Amino acid sequence: MPGPFDLADERAYREWRARKLSAISSQIEVVELRNPKNLTSEEQGALLERCARTNMAVYKSSFTAEDKNIPRLLGRQLGLERLDGNYLADDDGISSITPGAGTRGEFIPYTDRAIGWHTDGYYNPRTRRIRAMTLHCVRAALEGGESALLDHELAYILLRDEAAEHVRALSAPDALTIPPRLEGETVARAAETGPVFSVDEPDGALHMRYTARGLNIAWKNDERTRAARAALDRILASSAYVLRLRLEPGMGVVCNNVLHARTAFRDAPGDRRLLYRARYYDRVAARVAPKTAAN
Repeated sequence: MPGPFDLADERAYREWRARKLSAISSQIEVVELRNPKNLTSEEQGALLERCARTNMAVYKSSFTAEDKNIPRLLGRQLGLERLDGNYLADDDGISSITPGAGTRGEFIPYTDRAIGWHTDGYYNPRTRRIRAMTLHCVRAALEGGESALLDHELAYILLRDEAAEHVRALSAPDALTIPPRLEGETVARAAETGPVFSVDEPDGALHMRYTARGLNIAWKNDERTRAARAALDRILASSAYVLRLRLEPGMGVVCNNVLHARTAFRDAPGDRRLLYRARYYDRVAARVAPKTAAN
């Protein structure tokens, strides 16, 4: 459809680009929350405004209990209802991100290792597209565990400004394939092929599906895709738009599934880092009115 993400509609892109770049901040704007389970109208408005402008909001609160109602009710007040009950999520659909043994320990998020740049759910089918997510910190690591965040719309701008062909290559329907996940000889998750950049209908929002991992992944094998990947690698390594922060207990991020990464960390003995992660098929609402108490 015509619009800022249509390579043939340069006027719409330039107008949207100007608005986007004029609204960003070079610093993390932290929203102080008295009670994330029951936001005031001002707190709710501040979170919605930041997500509308930068696709993410960072908050700080004194709520550090092991209580999954914190991310659940916070998300609900921002229009997030449809949780993705993914493979490694807890029974309630919210994942406890902490180093652990067993099946979870085979996956990097559940270790103390670094996680490369990615958007969540890049292996999901289109019908289960992850549009938003929340991270809430219960316990921080003793050392490390810093998060890096980059609004995917800014990554798009930087790529398109360098060469429209980069965006064209990464918008191809066969740009990125995640091979199937096997359990023995059984296919537990089918292969998933799709674009990196696409546009949601009917709202016209830009969606990004990406992982920087080098194993168990298949990129389209042509020169245009290789050039686009190299350009994106450079952006992720050096862009001044990348925001970095270390989530402390009671802090969190709510976002429209922006690009994010994590450094390695070290826990204190017997005191493991713990974050709650909730993934949603919804985007953060443009507005929520009237506000009603969540708890």
